[in-house]
Formats: sequence, structure tokens, C-alpha cells
Amino acid sequence: MILIAWSSLSAAMKVLWGITLAASVIFVIQSIMTFLGADADNDFSDIPDDADASGLDGGTNLLTFRNFINFILGFGWSAILLQDSIKSKFLLILVSVVLGVGLVTAVMFLFKWLAGMQQSGNINVEKQAKGCEGTVYLTVPASRSAAGKIQIKINGSVREYDAVTDSPVPIGNGTPIRVLDVLGPETLLVEKI
Repeated sequence: MILIAWSSLSAAMKVLWGITLAASVIFVIQSIMTFLGADADNDFSDIPDDADASGLDGGTNLLTFRNFINFILGFGWSAILLQDSIKSKFLLILVSVVLGVGLVTAVMFLFKWLAGMQQSGNINVEKQAKGCEGTVYLTVPASRSAAGKIQIKINGSVREYDAVTDSPVPIGNGTPIRVLDVLGPETLLVEKI
């Protein structure tokens, strides 16, 4: 039955079927690789925070192999499925091109949206720690003589840092504190609240 249907196709439709099926197989392989994390085409770590809204920056370039495959999928399957409904070859090609471009655009915006949901998990201590409140975990010795440990909440996460104080008396365990300054990436200047 399939052989009879295949033999009744024109040469152009046989080529279209072959290209579309090959693109479909490549799309499935790309999808599996993406979910397994082996796909480098959509590495969101290279996307800058100020990526252009057009989708032409930051890992969502227009001219990629993934977009080419997506266009072939949209174009090929729409031409195959609509060939009996649209008799004009020109109109069929035009509709198929529009649907292929639409699929590429939809996928680009999907990946851009997914990239926007990414969180680096990194904390910029210098910008985010000043003014934060927390508690002393290990006594902070007086007059910056040594470092103690504190716990503060930044971006909803409890973080532990070394801390020193200018106070002439030590700040004991469990005492509420406020961060006055950042002395280094892991050392904060604190005061008792």
C-alpha cells in the first residue's frame, strides 16, 4: 500500500518527502541531545542579560543549523499536508514558507524565553550583601582582631560568610547583625543590631 502511494507521487513530492523525513529525524536527535544536555547550539550560559529582543543576539542567532531544520520541518510538513487542499502550487509554496518562518520564529522566542528564566545562582556580594541582616553563627571577635562567621539571607538563600566588626566587644553567637560593608568576596564588616 505504501509502495503504491509512493510510486504515485511526483518527483518533486518524493524529494520533498525525503528532505522532510530526514529533517524530522535530525530534529528528534537534536531534541534528545538538548534534553540530555549534549547540545551546544542552545547553551544559555552565553546569553547576555541585555540580549536584543529581536532574537538575533545571545545564542539565538537566525542562521543556525537548528533554525534551518525547523524551517524545513515547517515548510515540508505544511506542503505535504496541504497539497490536496491548496491546488495552486505558488500559493502552496507561499503558505509553506510562511509556516516554516513561523515555526523558526516560535522556536527562537521559546528558547529566548527559556534563557530568560535561567538563574546564574551567583551572588554579587558587593552589591547584594550591604544592608542585609542576619545572625552570628560563630562569635565575631572585637576590633577586627579575627573573623567570625555569620549567616545572612540574600535572594532568598541563607549564605554563610566570614565577618569582622569594629565594635570594641565581641558579637556572640545568635546575635542579630547588619552588614555595613564588604571587605572581600567572603568577608563582611558587621554591626550588632
